[in-house]
This record gives sequence, C-alpha cells and structure tokens, in this order.
Amino acid sequence: MSEKKTNMFIQGIKDGFPIGLGYLAVSFTLGIQCREAGLSAFEATIMSLVNLTSAGEFAALTIIKAASSYLEMAVSQLIINLRYMLMSFALSQKVEPSLPVGHRLGISFGVTDEIFGISIGLKGKLKPSYSYGAMAVAVPGWTLGTFLGVVMGNVLPASVVSALSLALYAMFIAIIMPKAKEDKHVAFACLMAMVFSAVFTYAPLVKDISAGSRIIILTIVLSMAAAVIWPVEDTQGS
Repeated sequence: MSEKKTNMFIQGIKDGFPIGLGYLAVSFTLGIQCREAGLSAFEATIMSLVNLTSAGEFAALTIIKAASSYLEMAVSQLIINLRYMLMSFALSQKVEPSLPVGHRLGISFGVTDEIFGISIGLKGKLKPSYSYGAMAVAVPGWTLGTFLGVVMGNVLPASVVSALSLALYAMFIAIIMPKAKEDKHVAFACLMAMVFSAVFTYAPLVKDISAGSRIIILTIVLSMAAAVIWPVEDTQGS
C-alpha cells in the first residue's frame, strides 16, 4: 500500500472511530431485540456483520417475531433500505470514473447514514482506502455491540439501555454539524429536512407513510430543491 493510500486509510479510521463507538452502543439494544426474537448470539452477530442497517434489522426482527413470510421480509427491506441507493448515487460522483467495480462494491457495502455523512463531506475525491478505514472500525463496532447485547442484555438497567439507543442520533448530529457550520446552504437544507420530517410524522394523510418511504421522498425533494436553488459549479477538468 502506498503512503498516500495508507494516510487515507488512517484518516478513515480516525473519522470512523466515533461512528464505531456509536454503533457499539446502539447495536447493544439491537442484540437485546435479537435475543427476544429467538436468535442465538451467533445468528445475531452474522446478521449484523452482513447487514449494516439499524432500521432494516429492527424491522426484520419484528417480522421474525410475527413469523411472517419471506416475501414480506424482502419487500420491507427493499423499502426501508432504498435510501442507500440514493446515497450510493451521490458517492458515485465522488469517486474516480476509472475506479474498478471491485472497489465500488467494497465501498457500497459500507454505505450507512453515518459513513455516508463523513464520506460526502470529505474534500476531494473519495478513495477506497478511506472507506475501508472507516469500515474497519464501524463494522466491528456494530457487530460486537449486537453480540454483547445478546449475551449481556440483562446486565444493564432498562434506563441505561434506553439511553444507549439515543447515541446514534447524537452521533449523526455531530457528523453533519461541522459541514452545516461551514456552509449555510447545508445548514438550511438540514433545517428544512427536520421541519418536513416533523410534518410527515404528525400531519394527517402523510403520517401513515412508512419511515423508509418518508426518508426517500424527503431526500429526493429536498436535494432537488437545493440543487435548483444553489447549483454547484462543475469544476471537472478545470
């Protein structure tokens, strides 16, 4: 590995370390849910290792508890995780056009809300080594937390477990705040996302839309509006 790739890998580890800690806390709650759904520590750990999606996994556990069909599982996961496709579209604009398919697949495996946040905010092109560095701490954090939740879920008081579930939201706010402080357009877009998310949560007619569909709708509408109002100059080749 060249020195430049090594530096990017280390930078990915540094940026991904807080994410890994947040994942460790949040997935502890997931592990408790896994045990209640009848999954063993091994099964729960494998599930988290290959599925880096909190909403998707929590929804999957609900379906498992209800003994629903594979079709219901597939459709629910498609809807809930469809936002990652949008994130991948955005990240595809930050990688070199000549990046091999293997590295593109490697980067796509680690596309989560938080890793997307630090990746899209990275100055310059996104290098695979940076993504691998972030995943090197984020993935073990998510997986280990799930395992510990299964085997140690009864040790912690309920109040502590409930508090741990808030860590993911605090971590994501910490990721977007620096970029929002730097760019007022980003700050305004984030504010509008929160406002419209609240509207979709409580307003009649739209409050029954699923969480996954809600995220997709808001992402597309708000990003398109921001792109029209504040277009970014294409500097490629300059």
